[in-house]
Amino acid sequence: MRRLPADPFSDERNARAAPKKGAVRLASFALFTATLAAPVAAQDVDDRRMPGLSSYGVPGHIDMPSAWALPDGSFAFTLNQFGRDIRRATMAFQITPRVTGVFRYSYLDGYLMSGDSLYDRSFDLRYQILTENPDGWRPALSVGLQDFGGTGIFSAEYLVASKTLSETVSASAGIGWGRFGSYGSFSNPLSILSDRFNDRGSFTGIADTGRVGFDRFFRGDAAVFFALDWQATPRLQLSLEYSSDAMDQEVARMGYRHRTPVNLGMEYRFDNGGIFGLSVMHGSEAALSYTLVLDPTRPSAPSGHESAPPAISRGSAATVASWGDISGSPQREALAEALSDQGIRLDGLSFGGGTATVAIRNQQWPNTAQAWGRTARVLSAVLPAEITRFRIRSMDRGLAVRDVTLTRQDLEELEFAPDGAWQIYARADIRDAYTPGPGAPGQIGGPDPRLDLESQASLRFLPYTETAMFDPDNPLRMDFGAELLGEWSPGNGLYFSGAIRQKLVGNIDTSTRVSDSIQQHVRSDAALYAKTTGPKLAFATAEWFSRPGPDLYGRVSAGMFEKMFGGISGELLWAPVERHYALGIELNYVKQRDYDGGLGFFDYDVLTGHASLYYDFGGGYLAQIDAGRYLAGDLGSTLTLTRRFGNGFEVGAFFTLTDISFDDFGEGSFDKGITISLPLSWVTGKPTQQRLGQVIRPIQRDGGARLSVRNRLYGLTRDETDAARGIGWGRFWR
Repeated sequence: MRRLPADPFSDERNARAAPKKGAVRLASFALFTATLAAPVAAQDVDDRRMPGLSSYGVPGHIDMPSAWALPDGSFAFTLNQFGRDIRRATMAFQITPRVTGVFRYSYLDGYLMSGDSLYDRSFDLRYQILTENPDGWRPALSVGLQDFGGTGIFSAEYLVASKTLSETVSASAGIGWGRFGSYGSFSNPLSILSDRFNDRGSFTGIADTGRVGFDRFFRGDAAVFFALDWQATPRLQLSLEYSSDAMDQEVARMGYRHRTPVNLGMEYRFDNGGIFGLSVMHGSEAALSYTLVLDPTRPSAPSGHESAPPAISRGSAATVASWGDISGSPQREALAEALSDQGIRLDGLSFGGGTATVAIRNQQWPNTAQAWGRTARVLSAVLPAEITRFRIRSMDRGLAVRDVTLTRQDLEELEFAPDGAWQIYARADIRDAYTPGPGAPGQIGGPDPRLDLESQASLRFLPYTETAMFDPDNPLRMDFGAELLGEWSPGNGLYFSGAIRQKLVGNIDTSTRVSDSIQQHVRSDAALYAKTTGPKLAFATAEWFSRPGPDLYGRVSAGMFEKMFGGISGELLWAPVERHYALGIELNYVKQRDYDGGLGFFDYDVLTGHASLYYDFGGGYLAQIDAGRYLAGDLGSTLTLTRRFGNGFEVGAFFTLTDISFDDFGEGSFDKGITISLPLSWVTGKPTQQRLGQVIRPIQRDGGARLSVRNRLYGLTRDETDAARGIGWGRFWR
């Protein structure tokens, strides 16, 4: 006789339950799922490349998975209503052409034995072992782990094969374990390898959530499933499925009626990439779903909203001698104005040996190579014809980051060449911009630019939003308010900046959850920082940036770094452009700030810091390993994997393991999350360096918490480094 899995919520005292509150709960859930999909705008998507998606929001049929993969790099945001009592929001991301990652947030009404409802977080990972040979016999073959680190209520593993049988018909067949091995089950065929595959581990309580269940993978009883899809029209797909999920817990806890393993479904596709699904599940319940697919390589707003670039010119008729005193000459002012019209600030200028060296600061373009291209066009038009070489020094926060040298002849020759972007990159001389000291000769020829880093100040009044996710009482809390952001620099790499915030409306302060953490409360008391009224100092820092040596960058910061901590921070980065790796070290001494958002501190202080390794695999993939001491005094390391597309769209995942045990960490077992960051130009089509970002962290505890510091050096210098390696040069002439 098949046994039901052990109840992971038998200890009601540990259960993160949500009491039933009807319409309020539904509205909060809808708002939360809308927030997950907020970056998504309508796109034209090639439906022929898109597989169907299951009720779990992954490539599949109705409830069962398929072996297909999403288009490389794409997102699928799915909202699903399963009967009356189950709702799911899923975000699937095709990390590589073969690897799919999934985050899911579910609401199960009345699931707990007490009658309370459950908000559940889960992660999936899928790998496509084989791609289909459409002209041969080979099917697509995938293996998947579902809910491998959550509560385990959706836990399953599977091996599935899918094949296109004709232009309109495709089918899948697979074997599943866990949930997918619960209907029509039989003894695990893997037991021939070892008896340990006969017994499947289970969660024993909420404290186990977040742990990877290695003792469950492909263990316990197994079952087979089948599915058939028919593409009735270019937009309409009909599906028939034999499901191996008996819905045991839903039957026992929620009164779900499982009458048959046969499911029937349909999907209808819209021009904007949306997919509407309707199905009849297990002969008793209807399910609705809506999926919106986002392709990061295809921006919501097409480019071309920027002004046309100036033409390459053979130069002015003036001579270098006519420029006189460069720092105050009318010609120099004309050059500064021409660059400013292109969103570029002139920070310095010098001449020597037929070479003009200009120090610039990109203030508008999200693509560094495009900023270099615009600068080169202006230089060709404004500078005297006798200047035959342009050395462009890229500056950021007072740091001289990269020197790129171009010849006037190459610019004139390649402006309209079919492969002009590649050829100009191949001919450009790109080097580290470090020089030993003031007035020292440059590496390429001619003196360094005379930097005009005069005092500058800015003051902006902006709206802000702050979110708090995954509180079981309310899955999404949000504050809206106004922020006064100011910055002043006297020059030479020194910056003073700060922001004052005033909340206007929001509900983060209504959280009643009290931290049960046994660690120092460095993050778990976040809700207490939202309960005070009146203006708050979001941050206030003094920063100094320097170049202590070749390929070296330095930063020293002091002040209020974030709403919870302030102190002093120092960082050193070694990042040679010719290497695909970089090394950094950071040391901080900080104290915990008072709840009122002012200048006060609590007694807690800590020395924290990390050594960091950054490795660029190419193709936009970056790995980062940080090892050191965290805010709660725990020792450990964080692994972050990030993928950045050519247009700046970025998605990543991270996890942290420290010497705090899973039991002492509490719910979630260890810190982990997903990051999404996209340039605002991706949404609007207009050039800007502003970005939108969101960290999706299932739960924020005190273990593995790292100090939040603005302008860390690797991120500050990465755009110039990427451009030096050829990334983004397709926009050089735009």
